[in-house]
Amino acid sequence: MNRYLALIIAVLSGAELQAFELAPKLVVNITIDQLRTDYLEAFTPLYNENGFRKILNKGIVYDAASYPSTPIDRASAIATITTGTTPYYHGIIGQRWLDRATLRPVFCVDDPKHYASPHRLMTSTIGDELKVSTHGAALVWSIAASKDCAILSAGHAADAALWIDDNTLRWRNSTYYSTTTPEWLKAYSSTNVELGKNKQLTNDAVVNMALQTVTSTTLGRDEISDLLCVTLSATKPDGNMTDWQTEMESVYMQLDNSLGRLITGIEKTVGSSSVLFVITSTGYADETESDLSQYRIPTGTFYINRTANLLNIFLSAVYGQGRYVDTCFGNEMYLNHKLLEQKNISLADILQRSQDFLVQNAGIADVYTSERLLQGNNDIIKLRNGFHPSLSGDIIIQVAPGWRLVNENTLESFTSRTGFMPFPIVFYGAGTHAERVSLPITTDRIAPTIAKCLRIRAPNACSTEPLF
Repeated sequence: MNRYLALIIAVLSGAELQAFELAPKLVVNITIDQLRTDYLEAFTPLYNENGFRKILNKGIVYDAASYPSTPIDRASAIATITTGTTPYYHGIIGQRWLDRATLRPVFCVDDPKHYASPHRLMTSTIGDELKVSTHGAALVWSIAASKDCAILSAGHAADAALWIDDNTLRWRNSTYYSTTTPEWLKAYSSTNVELGKNKQLTNDAVVNMALQTVTSTTLGRDEISDLLCVTLSATKPDGNMTDWQTEMESVYMQLDNSLGRLITGIEKTVGSSSVLFVITSTGYADETESDLSQYRIPTGTFYINRTANLLNIFLSAVYGQGRYVDTCFGNEMYLNHKLLEQKNISLADILQRSQDFLVQNAGIADVYTSERLLQGNNDIIKLRNGFHPSLSGDIIIQVAPGWRLVNENTLESFTSRTGFMPFPIVFYGAGTHAERVSLPITTDRIAPTIAKCLRIRAPNACSTEPLF
């Protein structure tokens, strides 16, 4: 092997040699759930030298990152990062959505055969392409506290996706990836993870497992590049917050310690020049709901189930008796396509009539039909990117900012908010040099950038350019 490498190096030009040497032995793709630039910067004086301070001072920092689709949650965000495309193509429109066949909610990675798997992820990931390019020789591992983060980061061809089981509080892997468990993992997983209600303990458990994985495998320690995906969290365990400064100060200080341990431990094992760290956020925030009326802020309650009933009455008057709206889920309405076929009703016609009726209701800012979204006009391209024709509802209702959407049948509720949440993308290590970039960029460019660094193809639905 050494003679073979020496021969390759001997025939390479100077530029080619530089490119050859820059391919990292290990890429560590770190996604931090709900990481926010405003909090990150507010607590900068409190950080140690090994975590946020190190990556922000020594890495390539893109300040103005965003997602190319909306809405965004943890699952759709991670799928976008790893595939380099949007839910319109990769099919993960959220953690949960409605199965049109059964009209029941499904969880994005649930699988009756393997308990959990990436079978609903419709495109390849950066890990998949690394496996293909190395004929399966590269190692791809993913570690997170939750199964959706672990599996969607891992992709289809990974060696393992590890998460903490909610019932046993032990590390778990899907039989989709392997029916056998390495002895080191059996031993490490034999005891419960001490979590309690402290988010820091969860982050520390993920970091401990990541470091154990690097130590117990050959990740980053041969000529073939490997990938390790890690998901951490920048949230409070209960999601409620009474004083952001004192409560989030503690969260970010503890997160900084966890991140620092992860970076330092991997650099010691693999070598700082051989590992590329990529850090970003899921790009959304679960905020504590407040009673806006007591502050005289415009607000109200929009009952989507009642509105669906009214729409059914209206459509029955137009087309004849029938249940035209099958059900509602989130802010989406699903039409009864079988009934439309039986009555020979044009989908385009009923969608237009439904839109005209719904926009007259109080609390609705706009109504997006599947027909309108599929046209893909630039003014609604982010909404189109977050939509999937075979999974999403036929009618998507945008509730007015400050209004609360309630579904009395499913007990779902949320308050509409359209504010922008800033977060960064950081590349650190493997020969990168400190740089600040303020140009707006999107997270679907992370995957092609990693692919370029690894000298492999980008995922198969990725059409965006690398960042550098």
